[in-house]
Amino acid sequence: MAGSGPRILAMGGASLLASSTDGPLHQYLLDLTGQSRPRICFLGTAGGENVEYRAAFYAFFARRAEATHLDLIGRTVEDVEAFLLDQDAIYVGGGNTANMLAIWRLHGVDRALKRAWEAGVILAGPSAGGNCWFEASITDSFGPGLGPLKDGLKLLPGSFCPHYDSESLRRPRYHELVGSGQLPSGHAADDGVGLLFEGRDLREVVASLPGSSAFRVERGRGNTADEEPIRAKVIRP
Repeated sequence: MAGSGPRILAMGGASLLASSTDGPLHQYLLDLTGQSRPRICFLGTAGGENVEYRAAFYAFFARRAEATHLDLIGRTVEDVEAFLLDQDAIYVGGGNTANMLAIWRLHGVDRALKRAWEAGVILAGPSAGGNCWFEASITDSFGPGLGPLKDGLKLLPGSFCPHYDSESLRRPRYHELVGSGQLPSGHAADDGVGLLFEGRDLREVVASLPGSSAFRVERGRGNTADEEPIRAKVIRP
């Protein structure tokens, strides 16, 4: 379903559990569609298509939208592109970014998502579901440490760092990777924060709780990184 132009809501981290405070962030995504009961599809590839994660997606979204999901392990959908183009929003779950991208490319999901984005379907997600839209990102996909991933979908320029406030190693490691040039300059987001891009431009930053922020991180002099906070609008339940 076509919308009002290419839009992506990249989240630093967000939980779908009933106890979560991130409900306003997810409702904000639905409101962006402009539909009273939008069609939204869950892609749980990064999390190994975990059934509990999928159940949490349905528990939140099925009351508010026409919710569906696309599995690639035991795939039943023949025309992936048509299936994704029929949505108002696509929600990509967290997990292993590198594995997800590799599986997507085998099934043509990368091309289908680009077409959906161009057609106005809103793309969104936390963690791996935020990383994937950018040129590059910081990830733990390759082991216990944090390293650079440089083969994102490249719908958005630069790099992305999720979980900026909730994992103590994220900020210093992201600064190190950007400062050394291993990652391009980019954006970082605390958990519960969403960065709304229209086309390739950042238009708005929203947060489910006060005190959470997004940041612009640029390569500085002498292998350092310069960080600038971006004010977030707190969205109320």
